[in-house]
Amino acid sequence: MAFNSKLFSVFIIYIAFLCTKALAQCEDETNNPCNNKSKALPLKIIGIAAILITSIIGVCLPLITRSIPALSPDRSLFVIVKAFASGIILATGFMHVLPDSFDMLTSSCLADNPWHKFPFTGFVAMLSAIFTLIVDSMATSMYTSKNNAIAAEGGEVVTRDQEMAAASGGAMHFHGHNHGHQKGAIGQQLLRYRVVAMVLELGIVVHSIVIGLGVGASNDVCTIKPLVAALCFHQMFEGMGLGGCILQAEYKTVKKAAMAFFFSITTPFGITLGIALSKTYKENSPSSLITVGLLNASSAGLLIYMALVDLLAADFMGPKLQGSIKLQIKSYAAVLLGAGGMSLMTKWA
Repeated sequence: MAFNSKLFSVFIIYIAFLCTKALAQCEDETNNPCNNKSKALPLKIIGIAAILITSIIGVCLPLITRSIPALSPDRSLFVIVKAFASGIILATGFMHVLPDSFDMLTSSCLADNPWHKFPFTGFVAMLSAIFTLIVDSMATSMYTSKNNAIAAEGGEVVTRDQEMAAASGGAMHFHGHNHGHQKGAIGQQLLRYRVVAMVLELGIVVHSIVIGLGVGASNDVCTIKPLVAALCFHQMFEGMGLGGCILQAEYKTVKKAAMAFFFSITTPFGITLGIALSKTYKENSPSSLITVGLLNASSAGLLIYMALVDLLAADFMGPKLQGSIKLQIKSYAAVLLGAGGMSLMTKWA
């Protein structure tokens, strides 16, 4: 009995030591040799500028290259580039955001019950995908009803094909068309492009702020350097995907500029917010892990839904790609290239 009591005491002390060590790791990161607040701050400031510039370039590139005939939305090259960007958005959801959420919500810093008893990441991602479907469907229905009411009142119905034809028909024709477009109804395909652009922007903005918050709050110089480089790549090509959707939506110049602006500033804003909250925000604290983990899970569900349903499936099942096997193969290759490149980024980010 004495031996068993001693053994039990040693076991209890060992468990207490492990718990204390885990708690220390959750609350204190000063033992990490890479933690250096004075060196991390300049890297974050450089990161804000670099990510802002690459985000602006990415989202504006499809918008400013519209004047180039080969890159107009009705050309094959635009379809291939959009497929590449869609692959990047898909890999962002599967390879970056979703695994991060799994890591956070199954962390040893969280209580065993309920966080280790139920797969909250998969559950929240599933709910997010369903919620995105609901928003996507209801927004389309509301816009369609409003559009049909305008058409019933005698407004001119403008389709995207007419828009492209008007754009190529001369300056006077284009001006007259735009005047009608502002007062009349729009075509069903153009309406879908607008809903897709808005929902996609919402999902990207949420996860971009979360990513920026993590970078801004961290003082790990070993992590910040490769992470900023990976985020520049990520933001540029994700911006190209969003920019392509904004271009297809045929918004007015002011709305295009507003959407491009909000996309461009979200990650830099997140980094700035992380810097401001770095004294109170602890990356491994339970509240931070739960909050960011749930946000990542919801963002992952939204991004995966948008990439598969509204971007890839809509294009690959559309008349343009269905009418050309050769273009389908090129687009599939572009999707795999984009998804593969972004997946490779998980090594550094």
